[in-house]
Amino acid sequence: MLKKVSVGELRVGMHIHEFCGSWMDHPFWRESFKIKTAEELREVQTCGVREVWIDTAKGLDVERPAPTHEEVEAKVEDELHRIETPAPAAPRPPRRAPIAEEMERAAKICAQGKEQVISMFHEARMGKAIDHEAAGALVEEISASVMRNPGALVSLARLRTADDYTYMHSVAVCALMVALSRVLELDEATTREAGMAGLLHDLGKAVMPHEVLNKPGKLTDEEFAIMKRHPVEGHRMLVEGGAAGPIPLDVCLHHHEKIAGGGYPEGLAGEAISLYARMGAVCDVYDAITSNRPYKAGWDPAESIRKMAEWQGHFDPRIFQAFVKSIGIYPTGSLVRLSTDYLGVVIDQSPASLLTPLVNVFFSAKSGNYVEPYLVDLSRKGAQEKIVSREDPARWGIKDINRFWTSHVSV
Repeated sequence: MLKKVSVGELRVGMHIHEFCGSWMDHPFWRESFKIKTAEELREVQTCGVREVWIDTAKGLDVERPAPTHEEVEAKVEDELHRIETPAPAAPRPPRRAPIAEEMERAAKICAQGKEQVISMFHEARMGKAIDHEAAGALVEEISASVMRNPGALVSLARLRTADDYTYMHSVAVCALMVALSRVLELDEATTREAGMAGLLHDLGKAVMPHEVLNKPGKLTDEEFAIMKRHPVEGHRMLVEGGAAGPIPLDVCLHHHEKIAGGGYPEGLAGEAISLYARMGAVCDVYDAITSNRPYKAGWDPAESIRKMAEWQGHFDPRIFQAFVKSIGIYPTGSLVRLSTDYLGVVIDQSPASLLTPLVNVFFSAKSGNYVEPYLVDLSRKGAQEKIVSREDPARWGIKDINRFWTSHVSV
């Protein structure tokens, strides 16, 4: 069983499953190991990390009861419902489209968006201004899909090949910015500009060296310095084009800034970073870590949310909470374990609660075998099933998880 504990509660004989926070925050080359000596214990407790996950099945347990999964998620739910959001409220769509219905439309928008972004990047490489009229029309299409059902396009955009990452990333971040704008209740014009900012935020990558941009491995310090120029290059191209508004310009330049400082290109912190750049930072990172890249496979959506929540100093906490509310604690595509000991993949969110999504059950944790898929609506009245944990598909040998939430649409 996995438990999150403070480093002060660690003792020799415990098995560390994972450090909380970014891997850059601690000096250990491996994250999963048993503490065997007092010296190792001191190293962990003084490395700067405040909390870790331990595996009680592989080592000693803590001497206090850890909060249950249900208690932790209920606390998150309560915090999300108390988010203060600015007025005026944006208009809401009259009806939420069923996920299957919207995925059909979203698949076409993704295909169209990919071609338009490829063309946009090509024009940028040639030194030409982007076609803002065409970009605006694409933002409108993406926004309309998000308004009908935010989970459809955002989830489908993740199903790109590693080679398509740069292009589809722009489409996905556009959709995420629109979804986040809805939760923050930004007005219609501002939401549209936030979507445009998401579409254009990585334009500077169009002029990055191809061998660096698509390198299948860790960048050297010199290569990383080159890549860190892309916000400035993108901002320069947008300024020279003359048609981008202040929000896309700001997000393009500052989406890699961190709320506690230490980001780039200007090392801004706190209120010096605009609301829109703080939004862009969250949306950009979420799509990046959940997507397949040339050098790594994407993380599970729900696990990505958990990891991002632990990266202290990276994001504005209020914006991050609103972001979770926009896509769910268990975003579409997340593998979850139910109280019935069956595994399923989340295929849609419930308007009633972030803890009760629609799940397509397809695997028995008891037998370790696939079962005939069936849908479970955890929000239905009288529902007995509950989500008890997030799960790693690799742990169960599940390599085809995406087909269980896209089987009803051609992608």
